[in-house]
Amino acid sequence: MCGIVGFIGQEQAAPILLDGLAHLEYRGYDSAGVAVISAQGKLQVEKAVGRLKVLSEQIHGGADLKGCIGLGHTRWATHGGVTDANAHPHVSSDGNFALVHNGIIENYEGIKNFLSAKGYSFSSQTDSEALVNLIAYHYAHRTDDDAENRFMEAVRKALLHVEGTYGIAVLCRFNDGEIVAARKGSPLLIGV
Repeated sequence: MCGIVGFIGQEQAAPILLDGLAHLEYRGYDSAGVAVISAQGKLQVEKAVGRLKVLSEQIHGGADLKGCIGLGHTRWATHGGVTDANAHPHVSSDGNFALVHNGIIENYEGIKNFLSAKGYSFSSQTDSEALVNLIAYHYAHRTDDDAENRFMEAVRKALLHVEGTYGIAVLCRFNDGEIVAARKGSPLLIGV
């Protein structure tokens, strides 16, 4: 089972994400990754195959990623091999969204084919990357002026097309104070 951790606060997110993932380390997994939005709105993503220690060493205990909002993930492979490209978080091909996902999207191939025809690219073999690109698609195709809810609505609309189970958390580099989370058939806890 995958482990997901998210953080929004005043402290640097990456060390807190690594600590949260360490608490989930009893679960079997093959890779780990984190995504953090910098103060300048840049989406920074680091992933590593293997135990959490590999990722932690790679980013110097989180010191390499500056920002106070982020997501972390430990992956147990269901789609695609054990590679850095298949590790979470996944980033949309436009570079604006990062997503972590626990579950299985049964109709991801159809979603991927639809998005490929629209010019979206894919770098992994996962079902999760199809979902993050679908969110980007809906974000780009919003026709109303409700900028405040644009991110959440893009996630909501994307999930209307998903068949399967999910526990997700999503970052948008334009909404640096917000994580959108949703679940269907997978557990998800939110704490303050």
